[in-house]
Amino acid sequence: MEQALVECVPNFSEGRDKTIIKQITDAIEAVDGVRLLDVDPGEEMNRTVVTFIGNPEAVKEAAFRSIKKASELIDMSKHQGSHPRMGATDVCPFVPVSGISTEECIALSIETAERVGTELGIPVYLYEKSAQKPERENLAIVRQGEYEALPEKLKKPEWKPDFGPAEFNAQSGATVIGVREFLIAYNINLNTRESKYAMDIAFELREKGRSARKGNTKPFYFKGGKILKYKEGNYPCGTCFFEGKTIEETIAHCRTEHDYDLDALLRLNNISPEKPEGKSVKKPGLFKFCKAIGWMVPEFDRGQLSINLTNYKVTSMHHVLEATRQMATERGLVVTGSEVVGMVPYPALLEIGKFYLKRQGRSAGIPIRDILETAVQSLGIRDVADFVIEERVLGLPSNIERPLVEMTVTDFVDEVSRESAAPGGGSIAALAGGLGAALSSMVANLTANRRGSEDVDSILNEAAEKAQELKFQLVNGVDADTNAFNAYMDARRLPAATDEQKRTRHQAEQDGLKRAVQVPLQTAEASLKAIEIAQTVLRHGNPNSITDVGVGAQMAYVGVKGGVYNVLINLKDITDDAFVKQMKQTCASLEKQAVEKLNAVLQQVETKIK
Repeated sequence: MEQALVECVPNFSEGRDKTIIKQITDAIEAVDGVRLLDVDPGEEMNRTVVTFIGNPEAVKEAAFRSIKKASELIDMSKHQGSHPRMGATDVCPFVPVSGISTEECIALSIETAERVGTELGIPVYLYEKSAQKPERENLAIVRQGEYEALPEKLKKPEWKPDFGPAEFNAQSGATVIGVREFLIAYNINLNTRESKYAMDIAFELREKGRSARKGNTKPFYFKGGKILKYKEGNYPCGTCFFEGKTIEETIAHCRTEHDYDLDALLRLNNISPEKPEGKSVKKPGLFKFCKAIGWMVPEFDRGQLSINLTNYKVTSMHHVLEATRQMATERGLVVTGSEVVGMVPYPALLEIGKFYLKRQGRSAGIPIRDILETAVQSLGIRDVADFVIEERVLGLPSNIERPLVEMTVTDFVDEVSRESAAPGGGSIAALAGGLGAALSSMVANLTANRRGSEDVDSILNEAAEKAQELKFQLVNGVDADTNAFNAYMDARRLPAATDEQKRTRHQAEQDGLKRAVQVPLQTAEASLKAIEIAQTVLRHGNPNSITDVGVGAQMAYVGVKGGVYNVLINLKDITDDAFVKQMKQTCASLEKQAVEKLNAVLQQVETKIK
């Protein structure tokens, strides 16, 4: 059963006093079942973003303790910083990682919010997926006016907290708690000390957009013309020269001609679509699920865009970075690099690496580590701070549970040679298949994306990527085969003194044998696919590397044959006749196909060699 994991990313309104920050993180680490992943303080913002992960109950307790400690140590009446904020713990989001549903995580956040409000006397607002009212889903709307607006805001019925007293807490302010999708906190650095230049680009990026202007707005939009206003009978479009006679007419125009919802945009900017008169005309930013501001960061001696990406599957780091690079060039600026605050999801970084490899005309059919390193270098996220992939990427495929493949070649060979039954032929078959797939990937990458290879680039790039997937699967199989065999041996050690114990042991042995069969079967199937890729690479690859393809195909055939052997040897002890019959038919088919495809490859290789 998948372990339930929740990530929590509280933002505390203290980024300068390391003693205070340490006391807050100590309160988190004192809870069993949580792991502190990252602590990222910012002096100019006077704010620290903390990331920790753990089982749901432990995360809930650690979140409460950290909020309590912050309320004791941080005095908001004395707080100054460049980042928007409304409380000592400004925002405390929970993010479901694995083994827990969004609904269960929402319940977790509500329980935490209720406890904070009741025990600590802090006004709490629920936001994002936990919001009880639609208008409170967006953090920017909840936080409008910031800490300074709270005394009056709390008096208004529409801003009664979800939990806690509707009274101003001068020391702690208010806190926002809820469940959200994984948020990537991302900063882009510019070679300027002018915060207005950074803000000018931030306004162009963010979903909320900016006030529209009329006149010369190039290169800096904020310097050009005058800000447009909505007037009775005159409702300009912020994107083009259209002017509606009613706001409804302009809303319809924006939807039809520009494909955006002006009604939603106005509400996002705290403007009522029913009474927009006197308010500035709004034009949307480039990206959905993007929040951005610009400021000067003295510790880095440069301007910076501070960006929150609330759905990286729609808008990710490379999208905003490439747009920023273009706009910076138009303004005579240079992007010097960027920075990830906290953690970044593995799928996001992987897709970014593939994006830049494609841009460079290179294959993405390379080891995962190389793809991720391409992403890191392309984003420039080691500009102002180090970025260690193993420490900062959440969900990174790990070899921790696969000790065999982490050995040196010499140690692995020695391990095979010992008197223990595992690792044995199944692990070697998986390794052979993985090496076969790797050789096909190598030849595809050596051939593709070169001068004169344009006609076959797409074919070979796809082959290389598929070969890498098979390589990864087969390398996993090296340990999986040993672990499957161990499960059967563990079953054989179960007690069998009584009839009930004998039945339990027999069933465990049967289950263990079926598992032991499935792993080498997967090895054989994946290795057959590796031979098929070798055929593709042989047709389109560099003739000078033809022997590498031949060696790879033969290694992959060993993977098929070895996998089949390990299936058949275990069938004799399985009492499920239908299962045994099906497995024998499947193995016969795999073996027949593998022989035919291998012979076709070797015939071509040997013909060309002669």
